[in-house]
Amino acid sequence: MIERWETWMVVHRGRWSLEDRLERGLRELPFDVPAGTASVTVELSFDGGVIDLGCHGPGGFRGWSGGARRAYTVAADWATPGYLPGEPEPGTWHVWLGLHRVPPGGVPYEVTVTTSASPVPRPDVPPPPPRPDRPPRRDLPAPAGLRWLAGDLHSHTVHSDGTLTVHELACLAASQGLDFLAVTDHNTVSHHAELPAAAAHAGVALVPGQEVTTDLGHANVFGDTGWVDFRRPSADWAAFAAARGGLMSINHPLSGDCAWRRPLPAAARPRFVEIWHSSWWDRRWGAPLAWTDLWLPCGAVPLGGSDFHDPAQHKTLGEPTTWVLAEDEDGVLDALAAGRTSVSAGRDAPVLLRVEDDLIADGADGAVLVRPDGRRAAVRGDRVRFPADGPGMYRLESHENEVLALCG
Repeated sequence: MIERWETWMVVHRGRWSLEDRLERGLRELPFDVPAGTASVTVELSFDGGVIDLGCHGPGGFRGWSGGARRAYTVAADWATPGYLPGEPEPGTWHVWLGLHRVPPGGVPYEVTVTTSASPVPRPDVPPPPPRPDRPPRRDLPAPAGLRWLAGDLHSHTVHSDGTLTVHELACLAASQGLDFLAVTDHNTVSHHAELPAAAAHAGVALVPGQEVTTDLGHANVFGDTGWVDFRRPSADWAAFAAARGGLMSINHPLSGDCAWRRPLPAAARPRFVEIWHSSWWDRRWGAPLAWTDLWLPCGAVPLGGSDFHDPAQHKTLGEPTTWVLAEDEDGVLDALAAGRTSVSAGRDAPVLLRVEDDLIADGADGAVLVRPDGRRAAVRGDRVRFPADGPGMYRLESHENEVLALCG
């Protein structure tokens, strides 16, 4: 006799306590997926606090949505954004629950898992917006065969806690005059599959990335490295990225409860730091600059990122702008690896560029050049050259000590 089934349902109920969170912040609830399963749907309900949501199958990582969702579906040909489509392999799966915020009285929760032998219809997907018009590119001095590309190294889509689809975000980047954009959704790589089509449609280079996100700090990993296991020590993130041709950057090291507080041996510390983040709203504060000297006494490569999520927020894509010196858009990661970067407040703002043995201040008449050793010089003119002394971080400041631009 052949046993036939249509759906199976498993329910987990309980209450997470503050002690549970302190003992182990990520919990795994098991459920079995029988052979022949066409889809897996997980629904989470809880009262109070913040609980993150994810999924792991016998074959490995299947998705993460953090606190952005309370339900997801994984099917053979589609999945909820943040999760990886593919036939649900039989065996023991786990719902991941991140106990992000648990009040003293605890959080009652219920998780319902439904496995179905019948396909679940794919939700409607909005069509991509029209290809946008692009503003003229900025003409900046560069060595022969290279040019300065304008980009943003920190952004989010509906695959984590953003509100735009990948196509919508790509079109917005092109309309802002950006040449490249790193799409860095939290703890997932589900957006990577959509990047090539969206890049071609919008006419902008989309760099695959992920923001490895924990309670004690965030880091961006750039490149098609595969999923980085945020449960592992931070040194493992850096080693994993390097072994697969990727780059890791410490994100917004001084940014409220998202500041970097994770242990990381000095020998494993990446050279790249998102010094200029949208949370640095008063650029007279020197703490981000001082932090880099403590992080890497030999100097860090400065990066910038808007951390864009939603057009309704105060953050604007491309503010700040990270510039890289590359042959073309395919060379963004190579330029980052070589440290050929500069950061400005926006695409059309004053910028400080390192071109061979010179520093060039463009659009910065009346600003002040500050060298790594603290020496200062006034900038007089719209495009002014200064000799570079050697390695280290240089910056432009206003006469009121507001940082206008950075370069390594």
